[in-house]
Amino acid sequence: MALGLERVLAVKGALGAEPAAPVITVGGTNGKGSTCALLERMLRCAGYRTGLYTSPHLLAFNERVRVDGEPASDAALCRAFARVEAARGDIPLTYFEFATLAAWQAFASAGVEALVLEVGLGGRLDAVNAFDADCAVVTSIDFDHMEFLGVTRESIGREKAGIFRAGKPAIVGDARPPASVIEHATAVGADLQLIGRDYGYEGGQGQWTYWGRRGRRAGIAHPALRGTAQLANASTAIAALEAMAQRLPVTAQDIRRGLIEVELAGRFQVLPGLPLTILDVAHNPQAVAVMVENLAVMPFHGRTFAVFGMLADKDVAGVVERARGAIDRWLVAGLPGPRGMTSEALGALLARLGIASVDRFDSPAEAWRSAAGQAKENDRIIVFGSFLTVADVLKAMNDGRKRPAA
Repeated sequence: MALGLERVLAVKGALGAEPAAPVITVGGTNGKGSTCALLERMLRCAGYRTGLYTSPHLLAFNERVRVDGEPASDAALCRAFARVEAARGDIPLTYFEFATLAAWQAFASAGVEALVLEVGLGGRLDAVNAFDADCAVVTSIDFDHMEFLGVTRESIGREKAGIFRAGKPAIVGDARPPASVIEHATAVGADLQLIGRDYGYEGGQGQWTYWGRRGRRAGIAHPALRGTAQLANASTAIAALEAMAQRLPVTAQDIRRGLIEVELAGRFQVLPGLPLTILDVAHNPQAVAVMVENLAVMPFHGRTFAVFGMLADKDVAGVVERARGAIDRWLVAGLPGPRGMTSEALGALLARLGIASVDRFDSPAEAWRSAAGQAKENDRIIVFGSFLTVADVLKAMNDGRKRPAA
């Protein structure tokens, strides 16, 4: 980890080639992935050739670089990597910086017509911010990555707002934005639009209404993405597209189709079959609170098993406290790498918090297999805590499907 734009800007200048497409940059603590997926799908429904850059990936690096809805090919990525390697000379790049520059090159080669870029961490010093946003979106602001972004919402908000540009739309989907976000937007001369003030939504049974600067849209079907936060994410995506209407016109029908057709793995993703398995990459208290709300509104009468693994540098205690009332049995799993928390350490933390019903496993895949063996048809299994947790379970599921019958 080495935040700062100097290295990326230097290599970007040496590369030269850039996609001639409008850029929508999306930052925030939670909701970034959903908002990016919604934007990509709506733009594709409108007929645009899209480029979408997100992170991290679940199963393959190619997921981070999507062209027209599909992960970039190995060949396209290798060509992009080679160009970045040749251009950087003796300039050192972090993994994320190299990936971001390679994605930019892949999009330029693919001739994309609309770009959606997800910020990796913060905003102001994130590698994605080396590329000027024609429209900047901040979905939410909460406590995460505090060792880099600061320990208050004001300091975190200031970092997130660093993606705003003078005279360009700045769409904020946080219902209670820190004053620092508004102050920074004013200081740089961005066209600030706040949810609840400049745009918003009204929920309804089966349908909802969006309202914004360009009027109201009633009778909209709920997004295909599950969860109580998705109307805010959908409203924020629509507000961004309305702000870009002159350069990227999108019809009401394109928006409606996009909401229905959108897909995103690992965001309160309910898998088919019984017992229910739900995958959610929620890894901070705000995201887990939303996950718990989503669990509460599901029709359900059994037990809830948690397959749970986290990175040690996260607010693990805060996550557990938010989730504990929704979980009947915890199956904690160790995660790999220097940041991964061991199952022993995770189990000890739960014990200190007064949670006794805990089983320990070396990996999320082992924990999920055990949960699947214990759960009855009317029970459910929630897999959460990290992208690594969800990815390991997804891989185990895929390997199981590929294994020939005995």
